[in-house]
Amino acid sequence: MKLTFRKDRPASCRQVGKVLQRYLDGEIDDETRLRVADHLDECRRCGLGADTYLQIKAALARQATEPPADALARLRSFGERLASGHEPGGAKS
Repeated sequence: MKLTFRKDRPASCRQVGKVLQRYLDGEIDDETRLRVADHLDECRRCGLGADTYLQIKAALARQATEPPADALARLRSFGERLASGHEPGGAKS
């Protein structure tokens, strides 16, 4: 997925939220990857969201058995909230 952005402005939290999971999974184009990386370096809130996603993903990967369905549902919900522009705590960006 390619991020649509204005070349004269940095990527917004909302734009980054829409592609964050794909970015962290290495599934986006190079131009978008660079824009998201720049944003994550500058935005503490989005950087914390990315770190949280990676920690959850790593914890699930460490489990020897199939992850519980409720854990996967929470991870999906977290990703959907980020993509829709809502912070994990419920505030909107």
